[in-house]
Amino acid sequence: MVGTTEADELMKVLVTGSAGQLGIDVVARLVDDHEVTSLPHGRLDVSDPAGVRSAVEAVAPDVIVNCAAWTAVDECETDPERAFRVNASGPGNLCDAARACGVRIVHVSTDYVFDGTKATPYHEGDTPNPRSVYGQSKLAGEQALGPEDTIIRTSWIVGPNGRNMLKTILALLEDGDTLRFVDDQQGCPTFTGDLARAICWFVDDHLPGLFHITNARPVSWYGFACEVAEAAGADPSRVLPVSTSDLVPPRPAPRPANSVLENRLLPTLGLSPLRDHRKALVELFDRGLLEALQ
Repeated sequence: MVGTTEADELMKVLVTGSAGQLGIDVVARLVDDHEVTSLPHGRLDVSDPAGVRSAVEAVAPDVIVNCAAWTAVDECETDPERAFRVNASGPGNLCDAARACGVRIVHVSTDYVFDGTKATPYHEGDTPNPRSVYGQSKLAGEQALGPEDTIIRTSWIVGPNGRNMLKTILALLEDGDTLRFVDDQQGCPTFTGDLARAICWFVDDHLPGLFHITNARPVSWYGFACEVAEAAGADPSRVLPVSTSDLVPPRPAPRPANSVLENRLLPTLGLSPLRDHRKALVELFDRGLLEALQ
């Protein structure tokens, strides 16, 4: 039964990083049929091992969903110590506390663990080779977890909450200026509501291992900005393509040119792939969730 333990009690789920754009939607998905403890960064710093141990012992969850991360890619490049403290030591602290309490983890990772040089989408069996400090720290976080845990790699997370590229595009459209986005970086925009639903599959069923989960259909950041403009009723011709090498100023952290993740293992579990990202984008506008940002 979804959301229950063997004793037909509500499954207890601890969500870290619950005030972030993904964490908000994960909590919203879980709260109706799970006993959810929501711990944003202000209440739990995952880089504090004593604090993590105390929180896990106090909550005594069945599952921990780790949405906590430092995702400011360029800032990670200039402050690697903080990046590794949060993105690598944080999952390690959670794992130590989880093992001590007999708890499993569902952890969210990133496409940035790959270098982006492959000509085809990256599947779960491909060898990571991160180029940025952010990607290196996230890979170290994956490696800190145990075989009983679940790792979900995703890409280009966007949605109605928090800071993300979708909201940046909408703000720039509101300003009325010409927009320039790179056309030589490919990925799959993944919407928080859809990803949160998938995460719930792994909360309710113990499916350990490493999985790629993204919305379907790759696009460049330039192409995605054009799609957002059209969905918002703006003129897509205001969006112009630019190559990564021509960005001014250049970004401190290297980005993978190919961030497309093949969701190869989902069908082997009998799970349906996530829908085309364009359908999720249109739905946000249809439901009025982005009106305040236009």
